[in-house]
Amino acid sequence: MMDAALDALSQRVGAFLAARGWRLVTAESCTGGWVAETVTATAGSSAWFDCGFVTYSNDAKCALLGVSPATLARHGAVSEATAAEMARGALDHSDGDVSLSISGIAGPGGGTPDKPVGTVCFAWARPGATVQTATVQFDGDRETIRRQAVIHALEELLRRAT
Repeated sequence: MMDAALDALSQRVGAFLAARGWRLVTAESCTGGWVAETVTATAGSSAWFDCGFVTYSNDAKCALLGVSPATLARHGAVSEATAAEMARGALDHSDGDVSLSISGIAGPGGGTPDKPVGTVCFAWARPGATVQTATVQFDGDRETIRRQAVIHALEELLRRAT
């Protein structure tokens, strides 16, 4: 899974977080822990990575991150509302200073006309700040969609976390 581009991105994220004295926490669904794997492959990441939650099922999202069943019923697991609650819950259940979350449809099945395969929702959160969210439509097979989601989540963390 790790390649030169992901390694370089992880190094940039690590330097960014370390310079601020922040620790990252992740909440992942469709990426299955790939963000956490990417950042922990970087030597010294224990200084800037706290923990990762892989909450693939809705029950896990509720139990481990405090996602509201009402949010899931109203918006679905693949929604900015759910991603926002995942990011906030990750902060609430960790010692992290910044979080990111990912929930999406990596395929090959599971898509709908409203949420086709490749739809991925993201959120980034800091204590006391408004959670930032985004939805992106990626193309490709399951691995390609997941990899693009990992890259997007980390690149946007660098852009959005201030």
